[in-house]
Amino acid sequence: MDNIGEDIPILVAQTGPLNNQRWSLKSTAIVGRDESCDIVIPSRQVSRQHIRLEPAAQGVFLEDLGSKNGTYLNGQIIREPTLLKDGDVLQVALAQQFIFLSSDATLPLEFVSNAAPFPAKQSGRLRLEKRSRRVWVGSDEIIPPLSVSQFQLLEILAEQPGRVIPRKELIGRIWGDEEAIEVSEQALDALIRRLRDRLAEADPGHAYIVTVRGHGLRLENTPA
Repeated sequence: MDNIGEDIPILVAQTGPLNNQRWSLKSTAIVGRDESCDIVIPSRQVSRQHIRLEPAAQGVFLEDLGSKNGTYLNGQIIREPTLLKDGDVLQVALAQQFIFLSSDATLPLEFVSNAAPFPAKQSGRLRLEKRSRRVWVGSDEIIPPLSVSQFQLLEILAEQPGRVIPRKELIGRIWGDEEAIEVSEQALDALIRRLRDRLAEADPGHAYIVTVRGHGLRLENTPA
């Protein structure tokens, strides 16, 4: 599984003991703690056989094999076999994070060169890596990763730090203009609350997302 071939889906290890290793997904791969697995994660948090990656005509399916500590996809725990999309972030328990890429042609430069993906050039204490949807507060990465919608909200605010983004604009960009008509203000409030909770877990002493009543939201990202 170590040979990377063009147009073959690949799995890239990020945070965890397998950091920067990568595997082509030409056939079924079992990931777990047991030495018999195709991808072995040496951590007691990981079940002996934790997940299955199953290539099919539609793409690659991710299945949790009844693990004790769970499997997360883009920050959400999975309970049924799920078809992976390019750029999806997998979290095996809290031990190992992977990014799924539909082809090695889309492999980010930092993984090709094995350079650390930590976005050191960003000046704020809160830092984002857009390609893999990873987030750091200081030098600590948020684990499990944020959900897709949580990351989208944070990314929109981070694009123009300090600017107040109207709630209507946030809804349109996160859910899309067509679906935004049916999205309630309560749905946005719930998303904001969940994102605030995740950031507070990492840095309880600072409020990164500020509500400007009657206008919208802005990101308060303190210097690192």
